[in-house]
Amino acid sequence: MSLSQKTCTPCQGGIPPLSMTEAETWLAQAPGWELLSNGARLERRFQFKSFDAALAFVNRVGDLAEEEGHHPDITFGWGYANVLFYTHKIGGLHENDFIMAAKVNDLYMDEYSAT
Repeated sequence: MSLSQKTCTPCQGGIPPLSMTEAETWLAQAPGWELLSNGARLERRFQFKSFDAALAFVNRVGDLAEEEGHHPDITFGWGYANVLFYTHKIGGLHENDFIMAAKVNDLYMDEYSAT
């Protein structure tokens, strides 16, 4: 099953975050994303042709985050949106972060990559 077909599972904390090696393995399934902070954060910058397109994308990512119960940090402006995932309760990355990255990739490719 691909990552984008999975659903996030609630993280209660008390588990270790993924190691850098584990994160690099998951990263192969999330094209365009990069690891930051020694593998503790996952980020991607998306490009758009207008502010309206970036805003629409951010709103869709917000809707997706609410559906999955896993929320990113998002910054955006004219022609771009940065999406940053990590699991706050464990202070690093979890499989859920990569599930969300794959879902956000699909959203971008399906609805916004041509804008």
